Amino acid sequence: MSRIHPTAIVDREAELDDTVEVGPYTVIGAGVRIGANTWIGPHVVLRGPMTIGRDNRIFQFASLGEISQDKTARHDDDTRVEIGNGNTIREYVTIQRGTLKEQGLTRVGDDNWIMAQCHIAHDCLIGSQTVLANGTTLAGHVTVEDHVGLGGYTLVHQFCRIGAHAYTGGGAVVLRDLPPFVIAEGQPARPRGINTEGLKRRGFTAQDIEAIKDAYKVIYLSGALMSEVKLRLAEMAKRSPHVGRMLAFIESSKRALSR
Repeated sequence: MSRIHPTAIVDREAELDDTVEVGPYTVIGAGVRIGANTWIGPHVVLRGPMTIGRDNRIFQFASLGEISQDKTARHDDDTRVEIGNGNTIREYVTIQRGTLKEQGLTRVGDDNWIMAQCHIAHDCLIGSQTVLANGTTLAGHVTVEDHVGLGGYTLVHQFCRIGAHAYTGGGAVVLRDLPPFVIAEGQPARPRGINTEGLKRRGFTAQDIEAIKDAYKVIYLSGALMSEVKLRLAEMAKRSPHVGRMLAFIESSKRALSR
């Protein structure tokens, strides 16, 4: 028995594993490749070039792989979307192709939980095991590292980076880079501490968390110039790889931090 509903439209140049299930009235275009055991609900639109891995769930009315809303984008640009394994992508999510302004790629990693009405714009790079709550909107060229949680209706400015294990409160407006482990909230978003509970759930030790807290105090509460902050973090990083991760993030920041 076919796993593709008879009302679905699947282009002959799409490549679907035999175990893929496709719901009613879904449209899958040329250049779409879908891995094993992925479930696609009704009324979904998938455009290529796009690769979707295995064990994903894509709910009704999602639009993935469409040309970006950047005014320079053209349908025949050599751009694409890559989506990994084990992702849940809920209703009305939009994930759009990259642009020629960067590497031409929008990428979503593995085991992400992307709730209804989220928008992931062109050239965004999303890590793995993130949670994007309802209505989260990422402008172009945003990077979200692993284990990040973005509260409902978080807005992230273009070119911003969100470090691993960071967290935002609902309705946050992120205009600057947010380092690993830090919680931010507000409009514009401001740091409010570190993601202690999230770190505990992921196996960070009390010593790890204390070192991260000390680094947070140096960055946000010491009043030191950023040049001095980096020197102090470099010394602390000799005893904590997590502080080293925070320092590396700051040193590579292009939009600077909200302080």
